[in-house]
Amino acid sequence: MIYADYNGSAPLLPSVKTYLKKRLDSDLFANPNAIHSMGQKVAQGIEKCREIIANVMGCYPDQIFFNSGASEGVSNVIHSVLEYTSQEKNVVITSPIEHVVVHKSLEFFKKRRNFKIEMVNISSTGGIDLSHFEELMNKHKGKLALVTIMAANNETGVIQPYEKIASLCSQAGVDFFSDTTQLIGKGEFHFGKSGADFAVCSGHKVGALTGTGFVMVKEPTKLKSYIYGSHQERGVRGGTQHYLGIETLAVALQDFYENTNKLKELKKARLEFEAELKNAYPQVTIIGENNERLSGTSLIGFSGLHGQAIQIELEGHDIFVTTSAACADNQPETSATLKAMGVKEEIGRSVIRISLSYSHGKQDYALLVSALKSSYNKLSKIQSY
Repeated sequence: MIYADYNGSAPLLPSVKTYLKKRLDSDLFANPNAIHSMGQKVAQGIEKCREIIANVMGCYPDQIFFNSGASEGVSNVIHSVLEYTSQEKNVVITSPIEHVVVHKSLEFFKKRRNFKIEMVNISSTGGIDLSHFEELMNKHKGKLALVTIMAANNETGVIQPYEKIASLCSQAGVDFFSDTTQLIGKGEFHFGKSGADFAVCSGHKVGALTGTGFVMVKEPTKLKSYIYGSHQERGVRGGTQHYLGIETLAVALQDFYENTNKLKELKKARLEFEAELKNAYPQVTIIGENNERLSGTSLIGFSGLHGQAIQIELEGHDIFVTTSAACADNQPETSATLKAMGVKEEIGRSVIRISLSYSHGKQDYALLVSALKSSYNKLSKIQSY
């Protein structure tokens, strides 16, 4: 079996499973906000995890705020900036390839406080058009409240020039939020060096427990309460901390940190896989092929076929992929990301996304090639549409 939907949700890492089995056999379960000794031991464990994660992420422990995951984190960041900015700054720059939580959060503030949302153009290879971005920055100089551009796209795997964007935002005195949900745990990221003001992580994307994550904030005082409660997370995020989830986050990210050297081999194996597939079927399209991408992500178009048909065929080979973002996998149409790239409908509806982790390699891609060839040969005899 090959599970190839790591961009959707990563299975628990073996190191996390081992940790949890041992942890569940312990008697240390208490509210970390209690003043009794057991509660304080759990609280100390949380702070130790904060230190481990900060070391991996290249930030300070007090720049990390734990939460339920990236959807909450994105919403919290946008709320923290747009709810409290002056009325003179009423423009936000974003892109059409952002996760839906970004678009919906911005739409809320557009209605609530009449913000103007500017969309930067996307190139045919899936990257941000930096020239257009700079045009927008100059056009709205002095009026910009926030720039929010993702670090890596969940569908194409294309890595955006987030460090360059951060530098431009810093020069203009504008807060920059980079949605790092797909980059963390799949590519190297150093918060301090990135220049971003805000970044986010979801536990289930990195092989930790679902329902946990964190926000990184350059200036901690900029993050405002979004979920109200008591004094948890320095009074910023109410609710008893998901301490087991936080512990697995630390284990998973430390695992990634110790295995980053495997990313180069994964990328090499992916490129060889894509080359073999294109050699066998020249009509196949690798979306974002000429841009830097996540080491284990391939978005492949099989013109003339339905992506969902290929997906079903692959499942017969015990291989599990998606046709785009997992949260939109049941929509048989070209995604917003591909439309923004100018991808033709017949290709957009034919794509499948293969996303693997640093634990995979040549053997996995060899099996994928074999299964894809079998599926393609079978389906190409049928007129899909």
